[in-house]
Amino acid sequence: MAAIPPPVFHVPPPLPPGWTEHKGPNGQPYYFNAQTQESTYVRPLPAFPVIPQAAAPVQKKAKKEKPVVKTPIPGTEWLRVITNEGNTFYTHTGRKQSVWTVPEELKEAVEQLEREEALQKAKAAEDAVRRAEEERAREVERIQSEVRGMVKKRKVEEAVPVDEIVVSKKAKVDGEAVEDEDMSGEDEDEDEESEEEEWQKEAAVQLAKEAEEEKVRQEEERKRHEEEARQLKEAEKQKGVPQINMPSRVDLSIDEAKALFKTLLREKNINPLHPWDTSLPLFVSDPRYVLLPSVSARREAFDEYCRERARELRESKVKIEKETSDPRQDFERLLKDEVKSTRTSWTEWRRQWKKDRRFYSWGRDDREREKRFRDYLKELGEQKRAAAQKAEKDFFALLKESGLAQPGAIWKEIKTHLVSDPRYDAVGSSSLREELFSTYLKAGASDDAARSSSLGNAWEQLSKKTPVEDAEERARKKEERKERAVREREDKVRAERTKVNADIDRSKLGLAKEEGELEFRTMLTDAIRDPQVTWETVLPQLEKDPRFVNSPLPPNFQLHLFHAHISALRVKHLENLHGLFISHAPGLNTAFTALPVSSLLSSLPATKLGFDVDQLEREYDKWQRERWTDARAAFDQMLGENSFVEFWGRLGKMGGKGVSVSIKNEDLGDDDEEEQVDMKALAKSVDLNEMIKVLKNDKRYLVFNHIPEQREQWLREYLSQLSAPTLSVHVPEK
Repeated sequence: MAAIPPPVFHVPPPLPPGWTEHKGPNGQPYYFNAQTQESTYVRPLPAFPVIPQAAAPVQKKAKKEKPVVKTPIPGTEWLRVITNEGNTFYTHTGRKQSVWTVPEELKEAVEQLEREEALQKAKAAEDAVRRAEEERAREVERIQSEVRGMVKKRKVEEAVPVDEIVVSKKAKVDGEAVEDEDMSGEDEDEDEESEEEEWQKEAAVQLAKEAEEEKVRQEEERKRHEEEARQLKEAEKQKGVPQINMPSRVDLSIDEAKALFKTLLREKNINPLHPWDTSLPLFVSDPRYVLLPSVSARREAFDEYCRERARELRESKVKIEKETSDPRQDFERLLKDEVKSTRTSWTEWRRQWKKDRRFYSWGRDDREREKRFRDYLKELGEQKRAAAQKAEKDFFALLKESGLAQPGAIWKEIKTHLVSDPRYDAVGSSSLREELFSTYLKAGASDDAARSSSLGNAWEQLSKKTPVEDAEERARKKEERKERAVREREDKVRAERTKVNADIDRSKLGLAKEEGELEFRTMLTDAIRDPQVTWETVLPQLEKDPRFVNSPLPPNFQLHLFHAHISALRVKHLENLHGLFISHAPGLNTAFTALPVSSLLSSLPATKLGFDVDQLEREYDKWQRERWTDARAAFDQMLGENSFVEFWGRLGKMGGKGVSVSIKNEDLGDDDEEEQVDMKALAKSVDLNEMIKVLKNDKRYLVFNHIPEQREQWLREYLSQLSAPTLSVHVPEK
């Protein structure tokens, strides 16, 4: 008997050091690290030792293949694309076509591109090898120099003093002494050389080891500095962020939670013009996000914040504009920019600019603004008069300087020589230029002095008068202007009054006509209920009705309303008669003789319409034709709506086996063996009878049961008009 495995208890792993578990307002647990001030809803896991033998293979999620490197092929519109899976395909930028194999037209260009890339890679590899060799040679030279220095240092330190040398050799014969000295010298040289070589090797190994240790130490030092810099940066970042110590349980009201949520949005400086989805990633990781119990409450608080913040921004902007601008200067600038003529009306100008801030921000009321407007018009008039006088003086000076204005001269010939001078254009009117030219000629004399005095007198006569004459002239012109303004105002008021009276008369006439038409229609409904009457026969009866006698409608319009009423009565009775036809003739093949003719003739619709047998038969034939047309259109609509007929009809038109035209037996529910089924052959097995079995439950199909051959012919014609299905969704259907 097999042993029963012990029960498995799912206990969460312990939290890492520094992490604590808390409960949110809605009871959901979250975890908080007091050292890093980090909070999360995902339970942090401790760092368990990873055992390679027991580690299960990680199944990586299959990533979608995407293009990574796109290289244009020189001289063509093709691109060579390398995907993230290492596959290569070629795409045409103009035709939007992609292929996995190299097209024939691109083989030479692709080969040339690959040769160039191979040369570039080889060159880059040679450069890398050369740089590595140079680096290695420099390193070897450095080590050798350090070894030589250490050897020299050791020789100096190990030099034996002369006092410690002990001679322990016996006296020998001269020849033996010489030989012994030579042999001992050679042995000493060989020992010194071997010892030096061995020391160099040991020093080289030791220096290489020390260089490697130094490199490791420098790498550790660099990592330590980077870690300290990162911690310092995080500490500086944490200084500017307000730290929130989350308690284990927070009980807040909705208003308090909403206030804290809005405070969070203000601290994050959320733009009130951005939508919720865009702003959510900026504050979703903050613990105050979960203080409100639902997403809808957070959305509502977010909308309130956006409205309040947008209003605050607008008010601050308006306040800044008010502080930085002078209302009086803005109003003066508006007058200067928009008032160009002294004939400008205050009423029109005020209606145009009354909503502009430059207009309403200055002045106590419209009276003060109007006064400044009138004063500005006077100033503008003075400026224009002064400019006109200066222009006339400059024009006289131009004529004098040119010397062309002689007695008998013609203005049309003279002005062609003066048109390029700015003083000519300063006089705005061509008629005024000609008048000034005539005045100049009239005041002319034989010499310049006489001409000057005459011009001066003429100018004085034109521009200067005695104070008394000037006052009388101004008073007379003022009275003339007043009288002219009064006459113009009276004419304008008279024209406006005539226009208003005409509009009132037209409105009254239209209202009377509308009411009269409604009363006349009501009278026809009350008096005429027989669709066979004529206007002449019913006119004596209508003349007794006050609504007809007092009608404001013209006779031709009354006749039009009468015919419209008769037509409406006939349509109503014909609809009732067609309802009787439907009840007695349910099929399209019902003949007129099969109907209860006597009963139909005695019915109310036929009696009202005055139909005899022939008229009733003609109406029935007409109704049957319309009914046949509607049933035929419904049959065609049924064929177009049926996906079974369309699918197998189109599939049977395929000329050859293409993409997705075969399926496996296992897809059809056959588990015996796995083989391909030709969809084209399967479509041929679906004959007309299979389609009829699908269509026979539709009323639009059953209505033609009396002509099955014709109905089958219609079905065949529909199938013949279908086209074969396309093999790709990118190919439009013809």
